[in-house]
Amino acid sequence: MRVSWLLCFLLVVTLSLATCRCDAQQSKTAANEVASTPKIAGITTVFRKNSHAEVIIGRLIRGYSLNDKGPRPALALASLFTDQIPESDLSRAWSSQYGFPIVKSISESLTHGSITLNVDGVLLVAEHGDYERSETGNKQFPKRRLFEEIAKVFEATGRSVPVFSDKHLADNWDDAKWIYDRAKELKAPLMAGSSLPVLWRYPPVDTRRDSNIEEVVAISYGSLDAYGFHALEMVQCLVERRAGGETGVRSVQCLTGEAVWKAREAGRFSSKLFEATVDRLPVKRWIKRDKTLEESVREPVLWMVEYRDGLRASVLTLNGAATCWTAAWKYAGEDRIESTRFQVQEERPYGHFTFLVQGFEKMIETGKPTWPVERTLLTSGILDALLTSKLNGGEQIPTPWLEVRYSSGYEWKQPPEPTIETESK
Repeated sequence: MRVSWLLCFLLVVTLSLATCRCDAQQSKTAANEVASTPKIAGITTVFRKNSHAEVIIGRLIRGYSLNDKGPRPALALASLFTDQIPESDLSRAWSSQYGFPIVKSISESLTHGSITLNVDGVLLVAEHGDYERSETGNKQFPKRRLFEEIAKVFEATGRSVPVFSDKHLADNWDDAKWIYDRAKELKAPLMAGSSLPVLWRYPPVDTRRDSNIEEVVAISYGSLDAYGFHALEMVQCLVERRAGGETGVRSVQCLTGEAVWKAREAGRFSSKLFEATVDRLPVKRWIKRDKTLEESVREPVLWMVEYRDGLRASVLTLNGAATCWTAAWKYAGEDRIESTRFQVQEERPYGHFTFLVQGFEKMIETGKPTWPVERTLLTSGILDALLTSKLNGGEQIPTPWLEVRYSSGYEWKQPPEPTIETESK
């Protein structure tokens, strides 16, 4: 009996030691995984509910569905800097709840108070907040100021990491080009832009690569600076695939009011392409009101972009008739027209922002931009020139500075259908 008791005792001790070793190994593995997760500095203007900062940086905190459930990026938020703190601020409460630090400076966000760069990437989200508008009506988010602070750390530490800048590089060409050039000097991988090039399309079509695209007509809505930028990115992601790649823009012009419909009558843009892009609108609001499309739009705006290789692109902002983005195009020597609708998710968790975060995550993994930042450098400059044309009464503006040349290897694929997730309590 004593021998049996001793054997049982030894067996229990052996099993306990094995369990301890297993638990220790699992803890060590989990710690290694946490340590190896890329650390990201969040730099933003404001962090409130449904701001771009919350739906982009927030995905690193709460997962892709913004509800603490399901998949999440393989990225960890190391710290958060906010330029402004409105009454609706979420960052301080989230810092306490989720355990990330709020820092007082961009330098602290990147170095954690040391003399070395202690992050693997930077998310720069400057889209909301209380800032002045420029003479052209573009909201002047402090993108250059914020990027200057990031660049100072890169230069002082002798090391750069990938940076993603949400939406345009800056509200004006000079600042946008400065940011682009400074990133090049520092060999900092830089990516920027709208979610439209990466989200859902209905039908799921793209322009043919290396084709001769003759003309594109698109429809937009909302404000010219914020939503108009999305429309330009939509057009640019389609046309950059054409034969010869991107060669830049020769001139732009902005027309408003009755001049828009007169331009259509004069053939300044294709009526057939316009009809095709109107057909892609899911709701024809003017029909329900027993009006024509023209009668429903109080102040139409037409943007005309002439590219250096002869391609023409037109964007019509039709508030009162349109509530989404659509585009139609045709190829040289062909009668067939292709068209599609670019669809955002209009409710939480605003799934289209997931694809921006995934693009950034891929850049962190590879060290190279997932799509070309030159696309957004060009659209930032086009937007600035178009708003200047509008300010100057619709004059055509030659744009020799927009000789932005690049080629894009990015291939769009239709994402999985969006899901609606409930908030965790």
